[in-house]
Amino acid sequence: MQRVEDPVSLLQLLKNGAPEAPAIAAPGRPATTYAELRALAEQVRGELRTAGLGRNDTVAIVLPNGPEMATAFVTMGAAVTTAPLNPAYKAEEFDFYLTDLNASVLVLPRGVDSPARAIAEHRGIPILALDAGEGPAGTFRLAPESKVTRSPSTDGPLEADDVALVLHTSGTTARPKLVPLTSANLCASARHIHETLSLVAGDVCLNVMPLFHIHGLIAAVLATLSAGASVSCTPGFDALKFFGWLESVGPTWYTAVPTMHQAILARAARNVAIAKNARLRFIRSSSASLPPQVMKELEDTFGAPVIEAYGMSEAAHQMASNPLPPRARKAGSVGLAAGPEIAIMDDAGALLPAGEEGEVVIRGPNVTRGYVGAPEANAKAFTNGWFRTGDRGKLDAEGYLHLTGRIKELINRGGEKVSPLEVDAVLMDHPAVAQVVTFGVPHDKLGEEVAAAIVLREGMTVTERELKDLAAKRLAAFKVPRTIVFVETIPKGPTGKMQRIGLAQRLGLTS
Repeated sequence: MQRVEDPVSLLQLLKNGAPEAPAIAAPGRPATTYAELRALAEQVRGELRTAGLGRNDTVAIVLPNGPEMATAFVTMGAAVTTAPLNPAYKAEEFDFYLTDLNASVLVLPRGVDSPARAIAEHRGIPILALDAGEGPAGTFRLAPESKVTRSPSTDGPLEADDVALVLHTSGTTARPKLVPLTSANLCASARHIHETLSLVAGDVCLNVMPLFHIHGLIAAVLATLSAGASVSCTPGFDALKFFGWLESVGPTWYTAVPTMHQAILARAARNVAIAKNARLRFIRSSSASLPPQVMKELEDTFGAPVIEAYGMSEAAHQMASNPLPPRARKAGSVGLAAGPEIAIMDDAGALLPAGEEGEVVIRGPNVTRGYVGAPEANAKAFTNGWFRTGDRGKLDAEGYLHLTGRIKELINRGGEKVSPLEVDAVLMDHPAVAQVVTFGVPHDKLGEEVAAAIVLREGMTVTERELKDLAAKRLAAFKVPRTIVFVETIPKGPTGKMQRIGLAQRLGLTS
């Protein structure tokens, strides 16, 4: 079989798998092979066209995590613009997203009562019912729930410049923006990840990431398929079931956010034999900063290197990554450019030399061409062909990128800028600290003051004074948290990332 080395569409990408090789599976279920997945893509394109949907129509997908969500994204993404949505959204959220997407149709599992259904019916959005097959994991059929009254405007599979995926930004500080990603964007990012991780056909990924988010869709599913390898799709992250999956699936790698890694480590002592016997070739972490202490504990527990990467929706996920051994992995760094070019830019648009801190900017084949219907946001986001990520950082002499935090998350204490990540790293060094998030709280004279929320390890204690003393030994006085609160859990977003923005209000520290 001849590989398509640089595919620019999802149909081309699927040709990189041997016909009888497993492509998408699930714990305890047989896999869909590449031949079956390619046939499913043709079947789904026919079903979408029969439902009156053309290449430029947007299909909102509301499905639970699992192999059907993975195959739905891949096969529909070869024929229409896909828009995966979080099944846990409330009615008000579905109303906003379905309207903002101008969705042509909504895909729901047959018989499932979702608030999205009532919104779609109210908005006059047709519903396509998905019936999961009884065969291999991920097989399904689509059928309209009502009479089709439209005809497809375009036929054929998506091409390189067609938008295959649209996602909303998180919207933590402003109205969510719509990020369009072309087939070529997705294929480039998938290729970058599979090359960074040296994925081969024999690799098996265990996916625990939500498949309405760029991390799981591209790093776990598409990067795996780009390499002709296989991915086992779980119903979603579950620390109680993780070690059972590790034993039954036998993955060679998994990718997750730091809070998931920490939850896994919290149960590792109960599963020492499984961890020791796991055949993990590496562990990947992305979507939030990985504390160096957690990286070391993961490597000690599983005997496998931890590869921290840096991604965002606007880059179709991956931008930088630490390399595999024998090249150096630098704890506290998100690694080397791993796909797009990376530079550091000042406020005036000038590129800065190594060692100087500024805004991280990128350009490359995986980067979006701009937000939908947002000319002002695009004017701010692009400078001289570079996309401004909104992250601050610096490149060291070897080209490794060190992030100092989101620009919007930097704490401005009377004109002194404090990086929350820097404070997090110091406080995490205390043996009693399991998780920490540093954040700003309003101050009547300084504008903002430094605070930190702490989750303690089970059975361990530490006082606020002890943590402040630890910070004072290693940080300038203005960076030491004035307020430390101990909490059982830190609020997390739908993808498992800890929420820094708005935390002061959630914890009642704004009065």
